[in-house]
Amino acid sequence: MKALSGYRFMWLQVLFDLPVTTKKTRKAASKFRCFLLDLGFEMAQYSVYQRFCSGKEMVENYIKRIEKSLPEYGKVHILAFTDKQYENMKTFRGKKRQKKQENPGQLTLF
Repeated sequence: MKALSGYRFMWLQVLFDLPVTTKKTRKAASKFRCFLLDLGFEMAQYSVYQRFCSGKEMVENYIKRIEKSLPEYGKVHILAFTDKQYENMKTFRGKKRQKKQENPGQLTLF
């Protein structure tokens, strides 16, 4: 059994800028956001969604699924980083610093 490590667990972040100038593009953008939510992503900011992953294989699987569901127009960036790197993130709301976000417990992973 592999030891639990903050370098093995990963976060996947999807950042996108999708056009919403027509009814068709608004519908596509909404469909893409709903798709990410259905995959278990949570909204960090509008057009920024993230998900905890148990390893690189899981990250690669999600990237493939997202790639198959990309909207026709717009930009989508996917960023993967370790849980250790995620620990160093600082979050502010206005001038106040937010409490450190708790990482999911082991029971929620499996």
